Formats: sequence, structure tokens, C-alpha cells
Amino acid sequence: MQADHDAPLTMLSLATTYFPLLTNKEQKYAHFMSLASHAGTRIVLRQVSIESEPLFDLLLFVHKRLNGIYPGDSSLYLDYVSQFLSNLGNYKSFGDSKFIPGCSIDYVSQICTLAGIELDGEISQFHQQRCDFKNVRDLIQIGMYGTDPNLMLLGFPADNHVSSYYLGKEPISLDDMTLLKNHFFGKYGILPENTRIKKLSSSKFEIYVGSINVTNTLPSSQYPHGLITLDDPKHTHVSFKFGDHSNEMNLIVQNLQQAMKYAANETQTSMLQHYVNHFTSGSGKEHKLAQIDWVKDLAPTIETNIGFIETYREPSGIIGEFESLVAIQNKERTAKFATMVSHAEDFIQLLPWSNDFEKEKFNPPDFTSLEVLTFTGSGIPAGINIPNYDDVRLTIGFKNVSLGNILSASAKASSSHPPTFIRNEDLALFQKYQSDSFEVQVGIHELLGHGSGKLLLQTGDNEYNFDPSNAPIGLDGKPVSTYYKLGETWGSVFGSLAGAFEETRAEVVAMYLITNRKLLNIFGFTTEQEQNDVIYAGYLQMARAGLMALEYWDPQSQKWGQPHMQARFSIMKTFLSHCKNSKFLTIENEGNNLRIHLDRSLIESDGLDCVRDYLLHLHVYKCSADFERGSKYYIDRSTVPEELASLRDLVISKRLPRRQFIQANSLLDNNNTVQLKEYPETPQGMIQSFLERAL
Repeated sequence: MQADHDAPLTMLSLATTYFPLLTNKEQKYAHFMSLASHAGTRIVLRQVSIESEPLFDLLLFVHKRLNGIYPGDSSLYLDYVSQFLSNLGNYKSFGDSKFIPGCSIDYVSQICTLAGIELDGEISQFHQQRCDFKNVRDLIQIGMYGTDPNLMLLGFPADNHVSSYYLGKEPISLDDMTLLKNHFFGKYGILPENTRIKKLSSSKFEIYVGSINVTNTLPSSQYPHGLITLDDPKHTHVSFKFGDHSNEMNLIVQNLQQAMKYAANETQTSMLQHYVNHFTSGSGKEHKLAQIDWVKDLAPTIETNIGFIETYREPSGIIGEFESLVAIQNKERTAKFATMVSHAEDFIQLLPWSNDFEKEKFNPPDFTSLEVLTFTGSGIPAGINIPNYDDVRLTIGFKNVSLGNILSASAKASSSHPPTFIRNEDLALFQKYQSDSFEVQVGIHELLGHGSGKLLLQTGDNEYNFDPSNAPIGLDGKPVSTYYKLGETWGSVFGSLAGAFEETRAEVVAMYLITNRKLLNIFGFTTEQEQNDVIYAGYLQMARAGLMALEYWDPQSQKWGQPHMQARFSIMKTFLSHCKNSKFLTIENEGNNLRIHLDRSLIESDGLDCVRDYLLHLHVYKCSADFERGSKYYIDRSTVPEELASLRDLVISKRLPRRQFIQANSLLDNNNTVQLKEYPETPQGMIQSFLERAL
């Protein structure tokens, strides 16, 4: 698939708004945390594909050598460069599919030559790391332009897909990762988020651990030393190799130590020290301790988080992608969320399950609206609910973060790209309330979606957080018979399905509660008409997102490339096929276009009934660790039937380019004052912002 043409670009501009409101100390804290964040850029590139890091160096090297002046029509080439930098790699962060330049390969070869690069020469001309490509020509032809069907999607190498979480020539499979999860990571209590896996043979693996230290300095009780023999039928051998990403880890730690001088309180100082310990030694336990401090650091003016966080892109769902956030609190918007948090327990009581499937006590989380200064990762979300450690969430709590400037920009229609699939009679209302309904949806999704529910856990020998002799009643009217056994987690039980399944559950909670008038009143929608319009826009937006999700489904492999889009498709399909009133949602095919017809008079009756039923099933299956029935149910709901698969080409033909975000750079001037440098909303502005980070 070619790179997006004429994608809207947004500068995350804070230099004249929120940044000047910070104290000198806060500005310096934000500055050094931003440097630590950007220091992880190469880790993300390395995690995406083997070619992403050398391509990154090639693209920046060419731009610098040519002083940003390209021959002829460079627009298609710059489209590619901008999208590559926005995604930190050559696979879409939202879709996991490879994109290639829209310009000819001859044009790329021409500008490389103009930049003084020998096409048949080694990649060391611009890239200093070891590389699997023998020369620049191979990097361009295969890495940049290669369209082998087996290389177009991220996934298990054993399934003929691509993943840089796995190293070596032996292809890793789901069975391999299941073996390591159950017999190695689970058995020894090792958190695998900051690892990569190298398969040496059918019964021998090497676990690469992200750390400054190149040797295992951790206690053998935490990370066994030497060669470990597993108790599987093959007596598989596993060993550790520390020091993965060591250069980047060192830069991160240097800046974290500088940031520590400007921490706002002792909790932040402790948090940063645990981060330093984590990146130095590779200990997952230290990162968990940092996240505990992070949860306890309530409503900071400068919010930060860093580490190997989300596991969506690793096929087995247990290894995290590097991610780092630095943002400034939006106090006005945060006040809305604080009111919602104060009523959270009341709203959770409205959800369609018994108290047996809900926490005995809801720990009110810190829920803030932030303006993003820096975000290092393959894509910036509109909201975050972390940490992802189940035990921390259960015993300490979690934070909800709404990224206000991302949310506002993402929901904003582009003047050159009006929203697709919306009927003319709905267009004005949809454009008026799209951003507002999205804000409400994200707020509910993060706080009441991800924040609700109780996993039925075995917590020790013959110890449980529920009564096994009087287990909660399941969907069939009988006590549930499954639960999370000692050492099991939501991710380990549901594996690669966990991300999409949980995103769906959170989205359906949003659809269920967006009809609540008290909740809408908190967000400032006080009249019945306004509330009705926000509700309608929210349901219309979900139906449209589910239709557009077809782009992220591969008909050949039947694989979903993006968990959020799999979630939205399953909800749209529920509206379409599992509502007792078939008139609730219809998709009108007008030959060369599609129009969504949603009967707004049915939303709070038949529509809400089908949402309630879907939500109840998802929730009970998750809470009771019922993978067998839960996976079957969810796969059925997110399987694309023939009549919808036939619409995919038309959906893709109407695809709008995804918005790209340019981030400022902070620097200390001669007066030891922090300045923000911002850039034009152009591909050249995007490129220059990366060049000035000296990555």
C-alpha cells in the first residue's frame, strides 16, 4: 500500500499556551524527560522491522545532504518520509501493514546519488549499526519497496509474517511463545515486556533483555543465570542475553538522572530512581515499582510515563513496545474528568453485571486531561489507561489520561477531506458534535471501561479473591467454573486476543453509558436536544469507525492488523446483525459509495439492548478467565462475513489519510532557560524536527 498522500499534519503547539505557564523547575523537568523520551526512538524503529532503523538514517541523511531541496516533484517522496517518521517505521502503527513510497524507485535512487550515497556501497555510509542488507540498493529495493505478500503484515514469522520482536533465522510461532510464557516467564515470575526472543533451534532460545548492563547482575532467584532447562517434553534450553538497546538505555538513564534534580516531590524522585534501576539492570520488577509510584503521584502538572508499555504489536501479546509520554495538565478539562471520577461508582453500578464481577471497592483513579509535549512511540493515542500490571491495578490503582490536543485534532475534519460514509442530512450534526462525542467516548472508555471489572484470581495456595465454593453465576445461570490460576494474567490466558477483546469491552462500555444524561451533563451538555445529538453522533461515529475498520482486515490471512479497529468492527457488526430490530443500522450501497443509516429513535431501546448483551458476554468471559468460550464468542463477533468483505475495496477507495503529528524540541539557552522550538506543518517541518533531535 502506498504512503498516504496529502495527509493532514498538526504541530503539537504549546510554546505560547501551556508551556509558559510552567515554573522554571517544571520546564526543566519536562525538558529532560522529553530528551529521555526521544532517546528511545531507535528502540521503536528496531521493534517495527529490520529495515526501519537504517531507513530512518537514510531518509534523514539525504535530507540533510540536500539541504531539504529535492529535484522535480518531490511530493510523493515527502509523503513517504513524513508518514515513516510519524509511525517511527515503515509499517502503519494503526494497521500493522507495510507502506511504500508513491514515487518511483528511480527517484529515490536519484536523490540518494545526489546526496553522495553509493547505491552498491555499504549501509555504513549513513548507518552505524550492524545490518542485514548487503548494500544500499538492497535496502531500497527490498526494505523500502519490497511487496512480497509475506512481508506486508506484522505477525508470527512461522505464519509468513514479519516481527522484529523475534531475532534469528529460525521462525518463531505461537506455540514457541506459549511454551516460553507457560514454562519460563510464568514459572520464574519474569516480566517479559522489555525482551526480544531469538530462536536458535527447535529447542533452544535466547532471551534478549533491554538494559545498560551487558551481563546479568540481577539475583538468580529473579532472573536465572546460565542455561535453564525447561520441563517441557523437549527439555528446551533458554538463556538470557542482557544489554539489548544498551546505547539507548544509557541515554535514557542520563536524562532521567538530570530530570530527577527537578522532580516535584519525593514520589516522583522514587519513580525516576526505579526507572533508572530498570533501564540499567533490565529488571521488570523495578519498572513495576516505578509504575506504583507513578499511580501514587496524583495529578502532577507535568505527567510522564516511560517504558515497554503496550503489547498490541507483539503477536503473542506479552512483549511491550517502547513508549514515552511527556505532557502538561489541562486543568480546565481535568475538572470535568474529576467530576466524572467522583461519580464513577454510581456509573459502574449501572453496568449490566452483578457485584460478583466488580471490585469490592473502586479505587478512584487519577484522571487528567493532558496536552502532549512529547510522545515517543509508533503512534499517539487519544487516551491511555495504565499501568497494565493486573496486580498493581487491583491493589494500588491506575491512571486515566486523556490526551486533549491529540483528541481534538484527531476528531477534527480536514477541510480537504470531509468525513466519508455520512449521509448529507447527518453531515452538519456529525461535524458539529464529532469532537465532543469523541471526548465523552474516550473519557468513558478509559475510566469506566478499562477501570471496571474484577478478575477472579487465585492469589495463593488455596487462596482466592472470590469464594470458589460459591462462585459467581455465569451467563448460563450456573456458577462459573474457570478463573485465573496462580501466576496467570489476563494477557497470558487470552494471549494475542487480549488487546482487541479488552479494547472492545471498553468501547462497548462507552456505547452503553454515553446515553446516560447525568454523565453528559458533567461534560457540559445540559439540554435534551444537545444530549440527543451527542448520543447520535457517538453511535454514528462508532458505526462509521467499524465500517472503515475493514481496511485493517486482511482477506487473505483473515487477520486483523489493529486491535482498536477489530473492536470497532465487532461493535458495528453487533449493531448491524445482532440487534433485534434490523432497521437500527443499515449500510446503503450507492454503487460507488456507501452511506450509513442509523435510526436514532432506536438507540436507547433496541440499540442499547444489543449493546448490553454484547457487553455482558465480554465482561463475564474476561472476569472468569473463560478463554474457550470467550475466544469463540469474540472471534465470531469480529469475523468479517462475505457481505461485508465485499465492501472492503470500496471502503479502501474512500480511505482518508491519517493525521500526523509534529512535536516540538526543547533546548536550554545561554541563560539556562528552556525554549521550545516548533516547526511548520509540512513534511519538511516533520523531518527537521527529527534532525534537530540528534538521535
